[in-house]
Amino acid sequence: MGSRDAAILSKLLSEANIISEMLSAARFETFISDEKTKRAVCMTLINIGELVKNLSDEFKASASDIPWRAISGLRDIMAHRYQTVRMEDIWVTAQTDIPILRESLAKLI
Repeated sequence: MGSRDAAILSKLLSEANIISEMLSAARFETFISDEKTKRAVCMTLINIGELVKNLSDEFKASASDIPWRAISGLRDIMAHRYQTVRMEDIWVTAQTDIPILRESLAKLI
């Protein structure tokens, strides 16, 4: 792994940790009614997707168990079609997928 990929992985883990911290004590009802938190989580997911796009193809191929394409695809949807995003899906992503991503990133680092 190159130093650039290592730096990006560190930033990815930091962004994933931010989502976990923002939602650590939140319930779905609280999340869905808090516009600031929804937007903050969505922006952080966009940041994650953008960082993934900057990883080298070689690195992504070497860590193919992580769904890099799906992560960057979510970024595209969030950035270009934000008004069509279902916050229920964002909640599930934040509660289910982000902890898995954090664990995978921690192993890679």
